[in-house]
Amino acid sequence: VQLQACGGGLVQPGGSLRLSCAVSGLTFGNSAIAWFRQAPGKEREGIACIVSDNDDTVYSDSVKGRFTIASDNAKNTVYLQMNSLKPEDSAVYYCAASKSLSRRAALYDYWGQGTLVTVSS
Repeated sequence: VQLQACGGGLVQPGGSLRLSCAVSGLTFGNSAIAWFRQAPGKEREGIACIVSDNDDTVYSDSVKGRFTIASDNAKNTVYLQMNSLKPEDSAVYYCAASKSLSRRAALYDYWGQGTLVTVSS
């Protein structure tokens, strides 16, 4: 199983970025794919997850209304559209795969490498 995350970068406050997570080696449709983030000195936080077969999604309160998770079954890819970015959104963002729709990192068996998002003027 492989997850490949990309799309991070430097953006000004109020700006937008879209992260991508390409998934291979598992049944994409009924797997839960999530985005986590970890800032220096902080715990890893589950911010959004999706099961693409039924479009079930879960968001953390910290990103609800600003971030949108979506999947493209044809490309086995999950996206995280991030709008109205704030400096406190700066972190390394990871995608991960699980059999359960959850924001708990302990339930995720497979992880991609991180992609750095920096929100700064």
